[in-house]
Amino acid sequence: MNRITYKPIGVIHSPFKEPKGTPIQPASAKGVIGTIEIFSDYAKGLQDVDGFSHIILIYHFHLSKPLPLIARPFMDNKPHGIFAIRGPSRPNPIGISIVRLIKIKENILHVQDLDIVDGTPLLDIKPYVPEFDRTEVTSIGWLEKNINKLPKMKDDGRFMQP
Repeated sequence: MNRITYKPIGVIHSPFKEPKGTPIQPASAKGVIGTIEIFSDYAKGLQDVDGFSHIILIYHFHLSKPLPLIARPFMDNKPHGIFAIRGPSRPNPIGISIVRLIKIKENILHVQDLDIVDGTPLLDIKPYVPEFDRTEVTSIGWLEKNINKLPKMKDDGRFMQP
């Protein structure tokens, strides 16, 4: 198979200067404000984005370290397969977050509920559309007994590069 290469379209700016202490999901980052700088080559692509209250950010976990395919996630002490957890160290270190779009001024997006480390390369933006993206969930696997930990969970540094 051919190599796949992505080029950042911008950079995410947040109050979190390192992974350790960063909220682990947007749901635990309520009220956290940040900005997204879209590079000038891509600024025209922001046309009509301001009509959406929420956007999906797709980004590269640039500070994560490679991990084996079995890892211990933030919200459990038991190891799980990498595809059953949402940690940043993955075969392809790609992250997604749904954030609230506050406003756009030129090539800068002002967002809220941001759970991303400052300086993270942004790969893409998609509008969040409940009719497309929301679905009825009947099981959340091993997280069922741990989901109550989410509001207080922060990155403890286990997935970042040495």
